[in-house]
Amino acid sequence: MPGFYARSIESNDPAMMQSKSISNSKRPVVAIIGGGVSGAGVAYHLASANCREHPVIMVFEPRAELGRGLAYDTADPAHRINVPAAKMSLQPDDVGEFQAWIEARDAVADDPEANRSDGMLFPRRRLFGDYVASLLKPLLEDGTVRHCRATVTGVERHAGRWSILDDKGGVTEADIVAIATSHPPPAAPGRLAASLAAHPRFVADTTKPGALNVIRPHDRVLVIGNGLTAADVIASLAQRGHVGPMTAISRRGLRSRGHAPVPQPLFGDFGLDAAHSAGFLLARVRTAIEAAKAQGISWHGVIDQVRAQGHDLWQALPVAERRRLVRHLRPYWDVHRFRIAPQVEAVLDEAIATGRLNILAGSVADARIDGERILCTLQPRHQREPLEERYDAVVVTTGPAHGGILETQPWLAALAANGHLMLDPTGLGLACTERSEAIGSSGTADPSLLISGPLARGTFGELMGLPQVTEHAFFVATEIAGKLHAPATITHPA
Repeated sequence: MPGFYARSIESNDPAMMQSKSISNSKRPVVAIIGGGVSGAGVAYHLASANCREHPVIMVFEPRAELGRGLAYDTADPAHRINVPAAKMSLQPDDVGEFQAWIEARDAVADDPEANRSDGMLFPRRRLFGDYVASLLKPLLEDGTVRHCRATVTGVERHAGRWSILDDKGGVTEADIVAIATSHPPPAAPGRLAASLAAHPRFVADTTKPGALNVIRPHDRVLVIGNGLTAADVIASLAQRGHVGPMTAISRRGLRSRGHAPVPQPLFGDFGLDAAHSAGFLLARVRTAIEAAKAQGISWHGVIDQVRAQGHDLWQALPVAERRRLVRHLRPYWDVHRFRIAPQVEAVLDEAIATGRLNILAGSVADARIDGERILCTLQPRHQREPLEERYDAVVVTTGPAHGGILETQPWLAALAANGHLMLDPTGLGLACTERSEAIGSSGTADPSLLISGPLARGTFGELMGLPQVTEHAFFVATEIAGKLHAPATITHPA
């Protein structure tokens, strides 16, 4: 394939040895930055895609295994997948593969709580990482996919192609780059990060290993946020024997919902005469929920239908309406769409029933260290008078700060500064086209720079659930394969 080549300059670090064989390669090189489910999925599907000449597939991921990422690298036994195993798969056309993989290996033999009375499986989250890693293993062993166990520190344009710099001293040239990085860490609201940073039990980022180890069994805990991460934290603390009182505060006081007792059929059709305003779409959803209730169908069936048609519904909304939806309706969508596992729901229900967990609608107006405790000024919603409460620990679970993604990765910030990337106008990630091609500050798309996974949801809408992430990874792999099949289509904007 004329015009394609790659070179790699590495240090003597053993972790870099596996990429040395691309030094003199004349094959096209695809670099995937991020080896979680999204990045691993792109690599997996690209490995079997129809290309004129099969590319060198390089995945940059500092973790020991591909396919885990932030979500599935956890060893916490309280962390479980949030949807039944029968609906999770790396294969868009075989949604039952993960459950079949579990059954073939009797993989939940040591986890009896994974089996529910209705036959559904909600295993520990790490097990899904095991499954994805097992699919990538043969591709890694035969060299089809190459794992560069390093952290990317820079991505630069040189002589019409991309140079990827990493923290092991390596420089790898690639023809196509797919950005599939992890969610950014949560951002502590207001001045909390500065005012509480010195307190030993201020947990600003629960994704760090052992982050909750500082919390003692009888500590009085304030959890800031009330979504999936908050539910995980509460379940994890219960698993560790925490029995102290907890308050979970969020602006609207909405807690994550659970699954329907029995599977619900899809209800409604929102694709016909798609709404062009967030308000009209909300009205239609509410009407459908009432109609479903009259037929004995729970809201789950309606929300699942909205999710299934989510891409088309999102595309029908003007950017201004997308912003309105994100600003006003996203919290309601999140708690209904992203449901917690039954085991986690049971922990929350018991904590609320026994009075150990208080769900509060409001915000943290101020906080400061007061001796060994943390004095917090809480502003309940729709109330004038604030509350002053003392806590032994404060945990931030506000979810990924997608709007601040550029600040969390210096190489992303540099790409944006050089005009190759920009934030999506909805604040949900990075701007890209319907082909997942990154849009730079000039408004021009770059066909050699793609966005894979949740960072593309400003364009694609629903891209947080595993089925949608899997489908998008397959889509991005197909797009890359098409570019490699017809290399003349890969042009680099000036």
